Amino acid sequence: MQLDGQMTFNDVDPEYKAFVDKFKPKKTTDDCYTPKNIYQTVLDWCVEEYDIDRNNIVRPFWPGGNYLEHEYPEGCAVVDNPPFSIISQIVRNYNAAGIKYFLFAPYLTNLSTGDACCHIVTASSITYENGADIGTSFVTNLDNYRLRSCPELAKRIKAANAENLKAMKKQMPKYQYPCEVITAAALGYLAVHGEELKILPEDCYFVRGIDSQKATGKALFGAGYLLSERAAAERAAAERAAAERAAATKWTLSEREQAIIRQLGRAK
Repeated sequence: MQLDGQMTFNDVDPEYKAFVDKFKPKKTTDDCYTPKNIYQTVLDWCVEEYDIDRNNIVRPFWPGGNYLEHEYPEGCAVVDNPPFSIISQIVRNYNAAGIKYFLFAPYLTNLSTGDACCHIVTASSITYENGADIGTSFVTNLDNYRLRSCPELAKRIKAANAENLKAMKKQMPKYQYPCEVITAAALGYLAVHGEELKILPEDCYFVRGIDSQKATGKALFGAGYLLSERAAAERAAAERAAAERAAATKWTLSEREQAIIRQLGRAK
């Protein structure tokens, strides 16, 4: 089975359109970007919930693809992550063609497709393989309800996403640089912990990496600066103070004590 309809494009010079399209971001978080364990988690839940045939699942969405031209075998079900920007169009077309679907969809605007489908809201935060952290829920025509909050699916997705984040964290290399090398992250640490550091132009030298990194092909993430001995000493002092502040136990005042403070200084 094939969907009726064609993708339409502006009547412009093909070479110019090809040039412009190179700079357009891919709008789909499909198979190329959806973590495998996230997709498998969603598919497993669908199979359990709707008793669909795992061997008759269709995935028509990928960067540069056209779902309208995809072949849909009789009785198939689409379980996939489509471009969110055209989710309403996809739902309309699938409903008209009688194609069953369970689709990833945006979380906060999930209800925008209206009565055309069931809205399965999980409020899931999913980190996709391209690094995008996207609030995600789902739309489907497999369900008899119009609206559903689904804690069980939300719990499973959260666990799968946590596995991915843990693996990503392990893969992130950790580097320690000399005090004479400063990055935005180092300055940010000082700012967050209440320490001000001011470095004059004559006390720093812009670099994208240091010589010891060259053999490994590494560089400073986001570039950095070499510091003069004076500036490096000031930086070291600021970091010591920041570390002490970060490690200090912070006591808080009770409501009773805050009430006393509010009364202090008032005329009797």
